[in-house]
Amino acid sequence: MKIIIVGCGKVGFTLAEKLNRENHDIILIDNDPNALRSITECVDVMGVTGNGAVYQVQIEAGIADADLMIATTNSDELNMLCCLIAKKAGNCHTVARIRNPEYSSEIKYIREELNLSLAINPELAAAMEISRLLRFPSAIKIDTFARGRIELLKFIVPNHSKLDNLKVMEVSTKLKCNVLICVVERGKKVVIPSGNFELQAGDKIYFIASQKDSMDFFQKVGIVNNGVKSLMIVGGGKLTYYLAKILKDTKIKLKIIELDRERCNELSELLPHAMIIHGDGSDQQLLAEEGLERMEAFASLTGFDEENIMLSLYAASRSNAKLITKVNRTAFEDVVNSLNLGSVIYPKLLTADLILQYVRAMQNSLGSNVETLYRIADDQAEALEFRVGNDAPMVGIPLEKLTLKKNLLVACINRRGRIITPRGKDTMEAGDTVIIVTTNKGLQDLKDILE
Repeated sequence: MKIIIVGCGKVGFTLAEKLNRENHDIILIDNDPNALRSITECVDVMGVTGNGAVYQVQIEAGIADADLMIATTNSDELNMLCCLIAKKAGNCHTVARIRNPEYSSEIKYIREELNLSLAINPELAAAMEISRLLRFPSAIKIDTFARGRIELLKFIVPNHSKLDNLKVMEVSTKLKCNVLICVVERGKKVVIPSGNFELQAGDKIYFIASQKDSMDFFQKVGIVNNGVKSLMIVGGGKLTYYLAKILKDTKIKLKIIELDRERCNELSELLPHAMIIHGDGSDQQLLAEEGLERMEAFASLTGFDEENIMLSLYAASRSNAKLITKVNRTAFEDVVNSLNLGSVIYPKLLTADLILQYVRAMQNSLGSNVETLYRIADDQAEALEFRVGNDAPMVGIPLEKLTLKKNLLVACINRRGRIITPRGKDTMEAGDTVIIVTTNKGLQDLKDILE
């Protein structure tokens, strides 16, 4: 597909890189020729210097025959204007990044009036992910499928756990748990495990289950997994605002530390249920006075990656709190993931994944469709949810008789709300959604799972 991206920031760069890897024709638009040059030198994409909201610039970039326009500049209004012009000039699909909380309550109206295909809010997506992690503190990461009915959870196997030295096939029989372990990270190695694969302490494992079965699994392997009751947040930006709004009706006691007095006053009016503290979140004495050691969760959500990392490392040394660390830059992902930072949240990657999911869905064929897509295990594997069409070639055939690609697992079948953990005799039927986990990149269609 021909895709035009306006904005060469972190999201624009990440998107260009990922979409180029999937053999799309990418054209970037940005006012800054140096930013364009740095990306076009790293990634095989075209660059056009200019204002993406100008009709003539879009024409020069080839909007007339483009399939998709993605506007990811730092200005919501500019993104909306880019998409509006693209719709008139090229009649293509349009995606806009819209972050301002003032627009969040009107997003449906904006989408309809501007005829947007998709409106993306990175901070809101990150806040949703954090709220799920606070419900399951033992998990490092939680992704959802089937409109929240099914979850893909990542956690580390503790020392002396019942899972240590247990074979994957024994998890359901010995522990009587209805979960499916689908990916194991061991050091830098990522494995789609067979039934004979033996788990070890320190493994990072991904498993798929319903919410109820997830709770049951954690209980049976001896992991206390009660939702947190208290949360301290350093940083009062958009992400913190969205998170506090989501947590409003929970019993979580919320403390927000923010350096800017004016922002503190704003948050006090917007979030009457939260305690807003004016101060420097990197002040150790302030953190101690506000009860860091007694907190069940600690989130470092400032605008500076270095500060967030240092704060989480300090919180880890002073408390047993569930740690959540916001990181914007993805260049040092390997280093960041090797540190004790708890759950690391990358709003830019969340945005890129949502857009990539939409791009895959645009290309569907044979009546199959990518409904949901997550990149997992440090981008070495993917978990995809497909809708099974009437013409899909595997309908009605038992899984054991299908010749599936290597390093691929049919992890779950959702049949009109009934969750099936697949076995050899199970079949996929038209109307089902199925979750596929694989280290094979770029599956576009359900038929791609077959050899």
